[in-house]
Amino acid sequence: MKAMVLTRPGTSLVPVDREVPTAAPGEVVVKVGACGVCRTDLHITAGELPDAQLPIVPGHEIVGRIEQTGDGVTGFAVGDRIGVPWLGYSCDDCRYCRERRENLCREARFTGYQLDGGYAEYAVADARYAFKLPDAYGDAEAAPLLCAGLIGYRSYRMTGDPGRLGLYGFGAAAHIIAQVAVQETREVYAFTSPGDTAAQQFAMSLGAVWAGSSTEPPPRPLDAAIIFAPVGALVPEALSRVGPGGVVVCAGIHMSDIPSFPYALLWEERVVRSVANLTRQDATEFLALAARMRIKTHVVEYPLADANKALDDVRGGRVQGAAVLIP
Repeated sequence: MKAMVLTRPGTSLVPVDREVPTAAPGEVVVKVGACGVCRTDLHITAGELPDAQLPIVPGHEIVGRIEQTGDGVTGFAVGDRIGVPWLGYSCDDCRYCRERRENLCREARFTGYQLDGGYAEYAVADARYAFKLPDAYGDAEAAPLLCAGLIGYRSYRMTGDPGRLGLYGFGAAAHIIAQVAVQETREVYAFTSPGDTAAQQFAMSLGAVWAGSSTEPPPRPLDAAIIFAPVGALVPEALSRVGPGGVVVCAGIHMSDIPSFPYALLWEERVVRSVANLTRQDATEFLALAARMRIKTHVVEYPLADANKALDDVRGGRVQGAAVLIP
């Protein structure tokens, strides 16, 4: 099979030929129909996230059909279409796992980071961490749901019940969760890089009531904000835009340092919190919501061989919505 492999941080992915994997007990082998390109992939390939299992096949927004099931797999059959997300393994025994917070498991392993991912023609996954997908979405359209959607959804839930929600960084995750928030009758305020009028117009087309630069004040104080951009300076900026009791959620796995800021920005019971990974319950809930709600994922397709170009385009902000590789 063809695969794109990271051999050393800071270098381009290398095309390689590998044997098609076989399913061990509890695993499934998937013929990949599409794999999303996530900003986390940029952090992995750049070496900003430590301890990647190199060489590694990146990609953790995998959509495909099961070609083989290992012994002991239940709930799936050959031919089923499934999605494979970021969380690929947890111990199921520690305190966090017992509390259904396996996203914090110290033994957790992640697809495309410690486990080979979906930048390939085939992928293997632990069946316990795979999910059936809503039929209404094609393979390419479903791929962004598996990280941009799931992390966006977990972040969104952490905001409570905001009437006015700010989204900092209007990329793959924001364009999905904005649609959820609008359909739940919330006001969405989109913040983009200064001068990015294309992203601002895109946000407005999805139902945002306002869109502007990340350094601009919104016309009204926000109840909550989610920061998708990996820019630490946006934390005090967002805090200055939420009202008393407001919540600022940092959704990324990596962020530049947060600058010091006056306590007055945090006072009046404002909250700053991070979101780490996802749980299987997040996936179950969000994919059920996506089946009911019908979210329009905007995707730009690339052939597998152009994975490096897709990564460069995401890094350069040249993708409106989400980039998706098609083997």
